[in-house]
Amino acid sequence: MLLGGDIGGTKTLLALAGQDQDGRMRIVLERSFASRQYESFDSVLAEFQDEAQRNGHVEPIEGASIGVAGPVDCGRAKVTYLPWQLDAIELSKRIGGAPMLVLNDFAAAAAGLLDPTAIPTEILQHAPTAPRGTRVVLGAGTGLGVAALTCVGEQWKIVSGEGGHMGFAPADQEQTRLRQWLAARNPRVTAERILSGSGLVDVYRFVCSEESGDSADIDLTTRGIDPAAAIATRGLASPESACGHALRLFCAVYGAFAGDLALLYNARGGVFLAGGIAPKVLAALRGTPFLAAFRDKGVHSTLVANYAVQVVMEPRLGLLGALQLAAGRGIAEH
Repeated sequence: MLLGGDIGGTKTLLALAGQDQDGRMRIVLERSFASRQYESFDSVLAEFQDEAQRNGHVEPIEGASIGVAGPVDCGRAKVTYLPWQLDAIELSKRIGGAPMLVLNDFAAAAAGLLDPTAIPTEILQHAPTAPRGTRVVLGAGTGLGVAALTCVGEQWKIVSGEGGHMGFAPADQEQTRLRQWLAARNPRVTAERILSGSGLVDVYRFVCSEESGDSADIDLTTRGIDPAAAIATRGLASPESACGHALRLFCAVYGAFAGDLALLYNARGGVFLAGGIAPKVLAALRGTPFLAAFRDKGVHSTLVANYAVQVVMEPRLGLLGALQLAAGRGIAEH
């Protein structure tokens, strides 16, 4: 029996999986938890363990892996947007002493790309991929995650970090004004300040501040709505609205950032957009702002035009990757 987890600022996924005699993994219990409703990950794990026991899953856990939205150091992690702290040694004790791996959530997502043909995707840019070429995964959601899966000899290795917190590089005058608008509120302007749910809301506010008259399309203070989702929905339905303008600007920044990462890793194995936002704005990503910005790399424009780009439609990529790591499927975190 294996335990896998994917901890995000909005939701936490946990799953128990068994392995068939031929090595195929089979999930026997899976739960989603609203992260902010719990004081700690320990309380989430306890609730999940109680449910597992009630459902008759009392077999000992033989391996576990938990992806965490935040930096990880020697098995210890602090979730970026929650007060939760995790320690692999203590968590191992909680599950009966089985080996426990705590790693960045996008490192787990990268592990989920060990066999990219098994993951449902939508293609944004067609290009041939090298079977052992480096695969880059990034995703805007509550935050902005980045990782890569690279092959060294016969071993696949994960390279993770906090790439979402790299500085934002404006590509034109409008993006320069956006950076200045954000810097007036907080001098450190990172890619995540734009490429996240709260980032899309700020981009919309910037657009409204620039347009004359009352250009607000939606009331961000309406109780019960998700502001980023509302902006994306209105932007897709009404491209000429302020929401549509904000969504195009968001996609342009997203494309430029993805293209920079593709160059950084020479992503001949493909670029994969995961996270909660990309599948919801797929129609906007298919438009020119994203791909035009992705390819706008000067003398290297031809190079990036030959990297495959896909949107991951599987929302549990990180959870599935964590289970792969718990099973020891030939992947190592670098």
